[in-house]
Amino acid sequence: MRRKNLCVVAIVVLVLCCTVYYKKVDLDAKNMEYQKRIEELEKQKKKQEQRADEIDDYKVYVQTKKYIEEEARTKLGLVYPDEIIFEAED
Repeated sequence: MRRKNLCVVAIVVLVLCCTVYYKKVDLDAKNMEYQKRIEELEKQKKKQEQRADEIDDYKVYVQTKKYIEEEARTKLGLVYPDEIIFEAED
């Protein structure tokens, strides 16, 4: 009787150990996936921060006199009153 109880307890402990080990392996796999996802998101975050910096720089540049002058020359064709433009004939 005692040997039978000991055998049942040993089987239960073995089943529990196998279950815990299986769950550990499963959690390790999920952890690896999450770590990869975190790295990917950090890369995206860096790119977005860099893009935000570029936008801020462009925002400052747009408000400068140089930018306004370039846009007036290229899009509107404006020139200074004392300026002479020479264009090549095709």
